[in-house]
Amino acid sequence: MQIKIKRVYESPSKDDGKRILVDRLRPRGISKESGKIDLWLKEISPSNELRNWYGHDLEHWVEFKKRYWAELRSNPEGLEKLKDSLDEKVITFLYSSKNLEYNNAIALMEFLSK
Repeated sequence: MQIKIKRVYESPSKDDGKRILVDRLRPRGISKESGKIDLWLKEISPSNELRNWYGHDLEHWVEFKKRYWAELRSNPEGLEKLKDSLDEKVITFLYSSKNLEYNNAIALMEFLSK
């Protein structure tokens, strides 16, 4: 299985495979249909408290990942739902952050690789 990440605002592609939104909030101006979102897993996204604390401040990135991964580990139901959704050859995690290098989809992909 291959996992890719992509901003939800980028045009969908046939190469995306199953498209899974991994944000807690619905992206502005994007519907499930227009975003070609197959599944929305807000259960495995960072909590509102963590998201607000992080605020995309790069000085918080390492600590954000530690806290987010702790949230994931303490959420067996959400992880099971995630695991059950990884049933295609290609999966694309969709996120809305403007930051292409430091976002929850990147952190989630790193978590799954460990």
